[in-house]
Amino acid sequence: MSGRDPIRRDVGRPRFWERFPLEELSSAEWEALCDGCGKCCLNKLEDEDTGEVELTRVACRLFDDGTCRCANYEIRKQFVPECVVLTPSTLADAAYWMPRTCAYRLLHEGKPLYPWHPLISGDPESVHAAGVSAQGITVPEFEVDEEDWEEHIIEEPM
Repeated sequence: MSGRDPIRRDVGRPRFWERFPLEELSSAEWEALCDGCGKCCLNKLEDEDTGEVELTRVACRLFDDGTCRCANYEIRKQFVPECVVLTPSTLADAAYWMPRTCAYRLLHEGKPLYPWHPLISGDPESVHAAGVSAQGITVPEFEVDEEDWEEHIIEEPM
């Protein structure tokens, strides 16, 4: 399988996301927070004057629209140097552009996970069934000139 391993509910300590600060999570627990929505892999446009961030349906060149996973997750920086590697220390600077439903952002803001999150539901497909993922809505970035990204602005699937 390409990309991250399927999300597993049994990774880490029981309900670790509620009991421990992000800085104290193991690597496996940190990775398990990803709900697999793929929205962080969509290109965004930021207004330089207001700081407002718009989401586009233009996906990273490594994004697999069917699985909502990175095709080369472990070595993605080799292909996409601008890809953000999210860590507890980089989260504060990245949270403003992260999806509003993102577990990393929610926990950083002191909010609970949504019921459809795979750690809660036990089902890695629940994010897609809930209609909050980027599955089936993207266009690859190599098919759209960057100056045309504005034509592909979307509302975040919520």
